[in-house]
Amino acid sequence: MQNHAGAELSLKEENIKKAGKLLIDPDNVFWALLFDQGRNEAARKKILSLYNKRRKELDASMRDFRFTTEFNSVYINPTDICNANCPYCYIPPSKRRSGKSLDNRKLLYILRKLDKFFAPYRKIRKTKPMIIYHASEPLLMKGMIFSSIEKFHKKFHFGIQTNAILLEKKDVEFLKSHKVSVGISLDSLDPKINDLTRKAKGTTNYSRAIQAIKWFNGYHGLNVITTVTKHNVKGLAGLVRFLHSNKVSCVLLNPVRATRKAVIKLRPGTAELTKYFIEAVNAAIEVSKRSKRRIIIGNFSNIVLGISAPKARRLMCDISPCGGGRCFFAVTPDGSMIPCGEFVGLKEFCGGNIFKTSVKKAVFSKGFKKVRSRVVEDIPECDVCIYRNVCGSPCPAELYSLSKDVKGVSPYCEFYKKIIEYAFALIAQGKTKYLFRKDALSDIKFEYSLNI
Repeated sequence: MQNHAGAELSLKEENIKKAGKLLIDPDNVFWALLFDQGRNEAARKKILSLYNKRRKELDASMRDFRFTTEFNSVYINPTDICNANCPYCYIPPSKRRSGKSLDNRKLLYILRKLDKFFAPYRKIRKTKPMIIYHASEPLLMKGMIFSSIEKFHKKFHFGIQTNAILLEKKDVEFLKSHKVSVGISLDSLDPKINDLTRKAKGTTNYSRAIQAIKWFNGYHGLNVITTVTKHNVKGLAGLVRFLHSNKVSCVLLNPVRATRKAVIKLRPGTAELTKYFIEAVNAAIEVSKRSKRRIIIGNFSNIVLGISAPKARRLMCDISPCGGGRCFFAVTPDGSMIPCGEFVGLKEFCGGNIFKTSVKKAVFSKGFKKVRSRVVEDIPECDVCIYRNVCGSPCPAELYSLSKDVKGVSPYCEFYKKIIEYAFALIAQGKTKYLFRKDALSDIKFEYSLNI
């Protein structure tokens, strides 16, 4: 990797009181903000002295973070079938209507096989790996899934992503008692807008999701996932305030991924997305400041971590290579092992079938290696961007679906640049503490700092 130490960018974010200079090494994300122009030369000398002392260590740390293959989770799609018909779903409509499902015997086989695969990692990390039930609608297989959680809760942490249509109060109590991480999909506070993208027959995701959030009543393991489209983008700040009032501590505002060409028309414009996303960030800070409870926007907090504590990032989309096929992979109902759920339907990335192939063989398959080989240094425009190791230019599955090439610039490139710049502005204003959960802050300690 090449080093570009000392790259400069003027920060003119209107919400930062003083225009400043950002000094950054894009390869290891060593950075400094300068504001007092009269003291810049003396400040630069002190900064460069610290940088030269830490550079090799930081380079090695970032290389280790980016290129070490160490799995910690697996997404299991128990069924292709769904009780909704969301237009932006990455699973093809034909599969959602009449696809395959796992039976109990096959699911238990998968979990036993994964238990053996994770045995060496469990010894090294001293923690349990994560199994996330995902894809179409896992609660269609509720009884089987809950039974597997009871059988394997000592071996794995579990998570589940659901539209909440089938969620009952007794299910909430079960999930809480087993400390299951739960993601509930909700796109808007306006039922009509929500149902434009969260379509369901006979009932609405909206009313069921709202009810489930109230049932969870501040449960620490609950996240709300909002897919941001042109339809709901203007209401993000209001949604954040509502979720905070209902004791939700984390929401992910994920710009829609166009892994199918038909989804492109749902993307919001860059300027609009940036404006309303930042409004939502400000709303989260505002309600968190005046309350004992906080709400964070998980994917924005991950960006802030990418700046202030790069190796502490949890969401592995914002780095290259991404986490697909490196930190996690997905298993589909027919047994296919793919680098990430977004690769459903892209047969060239399949690493084999878990009922016939070893997990290790899948890890070293051509498809998995192709995802792990995607680095920003090989992508024109990204290779000279000073934010390349904060953003990571996601998502390879989206890019491949649209162009048959993983090594392209993200369609959200300008959006990422703006929110990264805004993250620097908030750091400069000392608002970082409002961007993380309180318990997360206790785990973060300064390795170096320099106030001039």
